[in-house]
Amino acid sequence: MSAADVTATAATVTSAVLSVPAAAPAAAAAHYAARLAFEADVSDVHADLAAGVPGTVVVDTRSKAAWDQGHIPGAVHLPTAQIAERAPESIDPSLTVVTYCWGPGCNGATRAALAFARLGYRVKEMLGGFEYWAREGFAYDTAAGTEQRPIDDLTAPRSGISCAC
Repeated sequence: MSAADVTATAATVTSAVLSVPAAAPAAAAAHYAARLAFEADVSDVHADLAAGVPGTVVVDTRSKAAWDQGHIPGAVHLPTAQIAERAPESIDPSLTVVTYCWGPGCNGATRAALAFARLGYRVKEMLGGFEYWAREGFAYDTAAGTEQRPIDDLTAPRSGISCAC
């Protein structure tokens, strides 16, 4: 194919990615910094819990049945519908709250984060929820004891080491 053919072909191909141009670098930096101010990922939450880093409390916002099925060790169980009533007496307002629900297909953690924010708490949502906690091979507590699943190599390195992203 000649250079002219390549140019002609490129001119007729429409990019789905670039149909809306990328943001200017400064706008992109502001956007991504803002996202990180509102979100934490499963690996970072696990790393902080494992290291005993102070300053956060992890809150499982699901039902009692879901909590019994499996939850992050050390998490506080506070269903979303009870946050307004129970959070002031059970969650230290000096801590940053990290909310989670089932997984990426559920916006329960988002609703819970909103409820905490409306009460004046600093809050982040844990991306991936309980689903990705389990899929990344982290231990979790159930009504019957502690369980752990094999690492799903579509969500985390098989070795169990951090992806270092």
